[in-house]
Order: sequence, then C-alpha cells, then structure tokens
Amino acid sequence: METYGLEKLGIVNPSAVYRNLTPAQLTEHALRRGEGTLSNTGALVVKTGKYTGRSANDKFIVDTPAVHDDIAWGKVNRPISNENFWAIYNKVIAYLQNREIYIFDGFAGADPKYTKSFRIVNELASQNLFIHQLLRRPSAEQLAAFHEEFTIIAAPGFKCVPERDNTRSEAAILVNYEAKMVVIAGTQYAGEIKKSVFSVMNYVLPKMGVFPMHCSANIGDNGDAAVFFGLSGTGKTTLSADPNRQLIGDDEHGWSDDSVFNFEGGCYAKCINLSAEKEPDIYNAIKFGALVENVVMDPDTREFDFDDASLAENSRVGYPVEYINNAKLDGVGSIPKTVIFLTADAFGVIPPISKLDRNQAQYYFVSGFTSKLAGTEIGITSPVPTFSTCFGEPFLPLDPSVYAGMLKEKVEKSGANVYLVNTGWNGTGKRISLKYTRAMVTAALNGDLEKGEFTTDPYFGFQVPTSVAGVPSELLNPINTWEDKEAYKEKVTDLVNRFVENFKKYTLMPAEVVAAGPKA
Repeated sequence: METYGLEKLGIVNPSAVYRNLTPAQLTEHALRRGEGTLSNTGALVVKTGKYTGRSANDKFIVDTPAVHDDIAWGKVNRPISNENFWAIYNKVIAYLQNREIYIFDGFAGADPKYTKSFRIVNELASQNLFIHQLLRRPSAEQLAAFHEEFTIIAAPGFKCVPERDNTRSEAAILVNYEAKMVVIAGTQYAGEIKKSVFSVMNYVLPKMGVFPMHCSANIGDNGDAAVFFGLSGTGKTTLSADPNRQLIGDDEHGWSDDSVFNFEGGCYAKCINLSAEKEPDIYNAIKFGALVENVVMDPDTREFDFDDASLAENSRVGYPVEYINNAKLDGVGSIPKTVIFLTADAFGVIPPISKLDRNQAQYYFVSGFTSKLAGTEIGITSPVPTFSTCFGEPFLPLDPSVYAGMLKEKVEKSGANVYLVNTGWNGTGKRISLKYTRAMVTAALNGDLEKGEFTTDPYFGFQVPTSVAGVPSELLNPINTWEDKEAYKEKVTDLVNRFVENFKKYTLMPAEVVAAGPKA
C-alpha cells in the first residue's frame, strides 16, 4: 500500500491511504462512510455537530524560542507549550492508526513567487473534499514533484480531555509555526482547516514583503483591482461576486509590490437566507462537487431551506472558484486601486459609505470595527458590536502595527482610494439594503463617487458623499434615519467612546494615526 510519506508524521499503520482523489471520488467515499447525503443539486451535505463555527477560544500557538518574539501574545494568540503540543500530537497520531487517511497536497498563494505548499491530512473524506476545493489544486506535474512546506492534520473524531491535555474543551486548534504543523482536533467545522492555512500565511508572507489580507478581491475590464476587507458576514463574498467584474477571490489575499493574489482556489460562503435573486452566483455554485455544512434539507425532495437556521446560523458552502461564472481563474490581479473596509454597524450610526484619508485608513483598519454575526463563532446568537484588529484578529499572529504599516506602504505606493462601507444597520432598525450597498460600491469602483461632493462627519471626521446614483440621499447621513435625534447622539457618542477606548491598546501606532480617530 502506498502511504505517500505518512510515516514521517508517525502514521505507520493506516487501513488505507487516498491522495488527491477527485471530487467525485471523495463524494462517493463520504457517502459510503455515512458522512453526509446528496442534495437535489448534487452537492454533498453534512452536519458538523456541536461545532458549527470557529471555536476561537480553543486555538493556541506553540510558544517556542524561535517564534516567541514574533508573536503578539494575548487573549487571541494564546500560548501552549511545546511539550503540551507534542503530547496531544502523539495522541492524535495514535488515534489515526488503523483508519482510512485522506491526503490533499496543494498550494496557497496564486502568485508563483509567493506560493506555499500544504499537505492536509484528513480523517474524513468530506473534509478532504472541502479543502480540495478551497486550496489551489496542483497539476499532475506539480503533484509528482510535490514537497510540503506545511502540514495540517484534522481529526475531528479525536476529543481532547481538558484536564489531561490542558485544553479548554474537547476541541483544539494548535498552530506550531516552528514545526510548520497545525493539529485540529475535536471539531468537524471545515472552516478551521481553511483558517489554519490563513494563519500560516499571515505569519510567513510579511517576512517576504507581502501584505496578507482578510479580504475579497475583484477586477474590472480596465484592470482596476479592488479589495474588500471585512469579517465573516459583512459582505466580502457577496459584494465581490459582481457580475460586471471578475472575481479574484472571496476571502484571503496577498498584496505584493506588483500584484494582488488569491491565497485560495475556492470560496466559502454563508448560506443563511440565501436566494437566487440576491446572490445568484453563490446560489448556483451549490452543485455537485460543493460541500454544504448545516443547511436544512427536505428529507424527501432533498431541496434546501436556506431560511431555516435550526442547525446553524452559520450554515456554509465550499466550492471551487470556477463555479463562479466570471471568476479570474489564475487568481492574480493588478495592484488595487480601491480599498473598501466593510463593517456591520449594530449601533446604526456609521454612514453607509465614507471616504478615508491615509491616517484614517490605518486607524479604521487597525480598529476593525464590526458586529459579530450570529453563528459565526460559538456562543454568538445575535449581533454583538466588536473590534477585530485589522478585520482579521483571530488569524493574525504578528503585532497590528506590522499589518497597518504594510497597508500604509501599499496604499501610498498605489494611490488607492480607501472607503468605509457600512453593510449593517441604520436608525430604522433594519439592515441597509444590499441593493443600495451595491450601488454605493459600484460608484466607488467606477470613480463616480470622486466626482461628487462630500461633507465631513462631525463625529468620525471622514468624508461622506452627498449623493450616490440609485441611493436615496437621506440615507447617506445616518442621523436622517433616526426619528429620535437625541437617541442617535447617545448612540454615536457611545460608539465614539468605544473606538477611543479600544485604540488605547495599540501602543505602537504613530501619533498621527491615533489623532485620525473619532473625537470623544
């Protein structure tokens, strides 16, 4: 039996080893093993059980002398000892003996100058299907010459014992940068594998002069690329899937001196309340070869009910980028000319679109204000206002000043315009219409916004357009959407104070950036 070098990991007695199977083969294996069922569209549908989102509090970074001074340790980047890591690792390896093992050997980083090779070792065929579709798939020649730089082992069936393993729960996501290894135990949520790759890229690329970004990206016919920063649920995938522009990627990118490039070869989209009318590209991508997580189906017709959140608010689908009609399959675009920060403001006081100067861009990028949406993380059941550093705090091992400095450098060099777009709420208590958000984003991308007039927001200081084609002008200034103006002032003052208080922890940021924030 060919084992493809699993012995290096200590897996010496697998019952079978499958490497880089096709999506059809992996779907057959998953069905044979009872991991899921087929929908009426042909997609493989699984339930991930207890964990239907990222388990942020169960992620640890191995603290070794080689990486200790690099890491921004704290409540996000929690340390675990090298000894503790290897003790859990050995138990996971023992668990995997005598089991079927699925390997995917592939790449992250579409620009060949910055590509990194990953070996993903899976217990489940369905998770192997997911990562096959999400990462960049090798050619036959590349696979024959493949040598992994990083290894991720995902064993959801192995449950940690906190008292024994010094973990917080039965789940653990352990990132060992020195050993170039990630171990994921106890959780079947496939997003943990994807984001582990992202966490690795966020560590290695800055050392190569590349700015890693939690963003989507697309490009127009004129070669004008744009990037969309934002946390899960703020609209990165939806807004970048524009029928008039080619999609470079929906979630993770690098910005080098001469390109923006997708880390991945697939997309991972939210399914809750999905409709063919609002998000046709995503809706039509849910077909054979896609992996669907925690979406309710009619047991007889196998039709989806995307509005049913009984299994999870954070229902998801993973599919290859070529399932999007106008995807740019090489995953590489020109240097971005437009940068958009997406926020879902639960306070209802941030304008639906604003223009930022260079210092404000760093301030609001580092602040990463949004609202965590229901289901994206364990325990989040309704929108919670939050600050997530650089719109990707859970995945950023280095100090925020490193990423902010790279943003400044890249924006200044490219001359890009930077906008803050609120896809959340306003004073009506309702979420801002996707139709209006699309119109505002289009105006930013095609340059129409720059031709109009702006006013200065009295609280945040950024520039707010007075008109946007296709958008009622009264919606552009959030105070107009509030019947109770005093309630608006209380809310906006509350949020301004939160910004100011939150930014105090960023002790390495330049004074001019601190001064660019809102005034308490």
